Amino acid sequence: MRRVLISSVMFLFAMAAARQAIAYPQSSGSGVVTGVVIGPDDKPVPHAIVTYQSGGGSAPHVAHADARGRFTISKLRSDNYALKASGKGVSSAWENVSVRSGKTKTLTLHTIYAKEIPKAYTATRTYEQNN
Repeated sequence: MRRVLISSVMFLFAMAAARQAIAYPQSSGSGVVTGVVIGPDDKPVPHAIVTYQSGGGSAPHVAHADARGRFTISKLRSDNYALKASGKGVSSAWENVSVRSGKTKTLTLHTIYAKEIPKAYTATRTYEQNN
């Protein structure tokens, strides 16, 4: 009787594990994000830095674009990612992309010129001077 009970419990655990593996097949393997960084002048930004992080809140990572502004980030787990590009005096907004196993996502990161910080918020003014 005891062996039957143990065997039944083991069988249930095995079935639960198998069901979970079948329900989430996209979690294994990896995907790729590829693209190009374009400047405000509509030309590629050579050697731009592409910062990316997963939607799960992992620490940011960095990839580098080549001389033609092209980048490839491979071996990404299936997840949602945010990407941002920057270069000499230019920066893009964060772009969201969903990466799935075995798939390649292609995107273009458009940059704008970095804006000057308003003088009211520079470190040379005190809190009392700003208010």
